[in-house]
Amino acid sequence: MEISKIEIYNYRLLKDLKLDLERNLSLIIGKNNTGKTSVLSILNKFIGDRSTSNTFMYDDFNLEFKNSLFEAVQGNGAKWDSIYKRGIELYLFIKYDKNDNLANINPLMLDLDPDNNTVVVKFEYTLSLEKMSSLVESFSQYYARTSPNEDPSVEMSASFNTFMRTKHRRFFQIKKKAILFDVVSQKPIETEYRILDSKVVDFGKVVSFKYVAARRDTVNSDNDGTLSALSNKYYERTKTDDSDPVVQKFEDELIKTDSSLTEIYQGIFDDVIQKVKKFGGIRENETVVKIISTLSQQQLLRGNTTVVYEADNHQLPESYNGLGYLNLINVIFEIETILSEFRYDKDEAATPADINLLFIEEPEAHTHPQMQYVFIKNIKALLHEGSCGENIVKKFHLQTIVTTHSSHIVSACDFDDIKYFRMVSQARVYSKNLKDLKIAYKDEKDPEDNHFKFLKQYLTLNCAEIFFADKAILFEGDTERILLPAMMRKLDQEETSRYAIPLLSQNISLIEVGAHSQIFDKFLSFIGIKTLIITDIDAGIERKRDSPNKDGQYATDIVASTVETGTHTTNGALKHYYSSPMKEATGTQLSFFTELPLSQKALTDTSGSWTADDDGSLMLVYQTLETVNGNDAYYPRSFEDAFFHVNRKFVVDNASLFVSLKHRDCLSETNEGGAYKYDAFCLAEKCIKSKASFAMDILLNSLSADGIDFSNWETPRYIKEGLLWLREDLKMK
Repeated sequence: MEISKIEIYNYRLLKDLKLDLERNLSLIIGKNNTGKTSVLSILNKFIGDRSTSNTFMYDDFNLEFKNSLFEAVQGNGAKWDSIYKRGIELYLFIKYDKNDNLANINPLMLDLDPDNNTVVVKFEYTLSLEKMSSLVESFSQYYARTSPNEDPSVEMSASFNTFMRTKHRRFFQIKKKAILFDVVSQKPIETEYRILDSKVVDFGKVVSFKYVAARRDTVNSDNDGTLSALSNKYYERTKTDDSDPVVQKFEDELIKTDSSLTEIYQGIFDDVIQKVKKFGGIRENETVVKIISTLSQQQLLRGNTTVVYEADNHQLPESYNGLGYLNLINVIFEIETILSEFRYDKDEAATPADINLLFIEEPEAHTHPQMQYVFIKNIKALLHEGSCGENIVKKFHLQTIVTTHSSHIVSACDFDDIKYFRMVSQARVYSKNLKDLKIAYKDEKDPEDNHFKFLKQYLTLNCAEIFFADKAILFEGDTERILLPAMMRKLDQEETSRYAIPLLSQNISLIEVGAHSQIFDKFLSFIGIKTLIITDIDAGIERKRDSPNKDGQYATDIVASTVETGTHTTNGALKHYYSSPMKEATGTQLSFFTELPLSQKALTDTSGSWTADDDGSLMLVYQTLETVNGNDAYYPRSFEDAFFHVNRKFVVDNASLFVSLKHRDCLSETNEGGAYKYDAFCLAEKCIKSKASFAMDILLNSLSADGIDFSNWETPRYIKEGLLWLREDLKMK
């Protein structure tokens, strides 16, 4: 038995979240403020420690729901009966099979269809039609009493929020229902339900929920004893078996210690005891006081257990550990304690719940990357051992949800376990399964799913940080990797605007993809963040082969050429992403790209096809017409080609310091007319020994002036245009 899916409505950012859960472990990822903690919060309020009372606050309601509620109250409750979701709702979809014991979930089963193996439990904090009428009347009276003006319509919304923050519990009610699940539509049928209360079902026997919160008491101040306190908590909740030889030995030693301490106490307290005797009564020694030792196991551990660590035969306080180790030990202690609670170790007669759900929030706090790798690799084994180890009598099924901001944890976990959270508006977050990408990449031309396999491996091994980014830059190789941070810094200093956040202050992931950015197309659509792809126009021209093929035909190849003489591009990314706009273009393939204005380079994914869109989330930039001081127009083919043209003086002046160059004489050689003999295309082809070294030489020979770093060279136009586009915020749709 397992929870296969969770649906959450109108809770904070979670307007309509649908979250699939894996049978064992689900890893929820996403950048800050995407609702990961809200999932933990609503589970705890409905089925966890806080479910015994109403702990909802008015600000727990989704912003859009608040607006709808206010509009309904303004309209005297009109249309409230047509609103499908009238408050905060949590759905648990529970799947079972023929091997499960159905005794506990029997009250949740509303039909006898043998094909239906799903029950749905709905928790709601909602406003009924009857309560809406009461709310309208109560707020009307409140507003009439507190409004300072006769017609303060502008202030009414603020007044309503103030009213609801303290009064919402009078109108909203918590309910628990079993909802009929329709096998055909795979959706619950809201009109077919059963109200659940403690008389109908003990839900704690169906689902037990516990969590390890991110806000753990992990500090390393000198007097901290967090771990020592945890050792006592662990003992109290786990070790209760009197037949355990270890426990028996503990008790025997306590009895011996009690006897010895009692004798010592008589000496310590003799003076005060003698004085007490004088106040006893009429007869001497009528009041006799004796202080004895009565140590108990829990009390002894609570005040007298200290966690230390050993170093070179010295025992050092727990606070001398780094925060990473303190956090890791804390998490393990808490997990072990929770596993014991799931098993009901303190109650031999009790049996574990049918479903045991553990939520671990951000386990990576304070830990370095290697420790994060170790944690996620070992956590499954730790949880498995705790739920069904050989020495455990009470075996149980455990489902675990882990949230993280760590790209290292993501890269070390199973790809199919990952759930990606992303905010799409100020009131909505969506969740996606990374394993669904496999379906998106299904292609009859690629039956082996090679593109998906490459992407899966690349994302987990090289660029998992993209899941936590707001924006991304995909680039081809070493040159861009070395120079892009410098170009971003240079642009931030040159193109100042109080309306634009500097690039280096934004959460941008830089990812090297070689010539394979087209493989990322469905992933970029999936993740939905603003992305800039920097590539080359790679101009070429058709040329017939020297010899015919077996059919006597002369095949043609596209060979490299200058942009001026070219007719095609050999760049697969450009042809892939712009395939739809190219169909409507006239002229040669290359002329489409050379004439394409920047405003039409932004793209959006429309049903699997990338189309031009001013508000698109993807843009490809490639070489465009370059000029020097407004003159000497030239169209380069590659980055090096473009850089040579706009920065020839910089390279010539520092030629002796550029160890990456060869044939240095070609840089400054002129013809009879005084013009340079070799153009930038020739220099890029003949004079560079190593592109990576050339990029390093650019940085090594850079200067700063007038508050601008790298001021003695210019960024090629196409890269600068792309970075300026990326710097702007993407409009939420």
